[in-house]
Amino acid sequence: MIDNFKRFALNAPQQNPVEDIWLQAKKLIKEFYFFCHSFSVVKALFELAVNGQFFDFPKLYEYGNFSQII
Repeated sequence: MIDNFKRFALNAPQQNPVEDIWLQAKKLIKEFYFFCHSFSVVKALFELAVNGQFFDFPKLYEYGNFSQII
């Protein structure tokens, strides 16, 4: 499993699957920015975007066994 982590280049967000999750959450918040009158609303929108989701991004499969622990 350690070998899979070595495949990530240092400071390369384009390779990090977590960046796709952040992007999806940020897109939802941007779409509903007019509801964001407080941080608690922003937090609720973020949680709506990520909770209970199954993320299946193509780059997850580039890392062998790493994709099985997601």
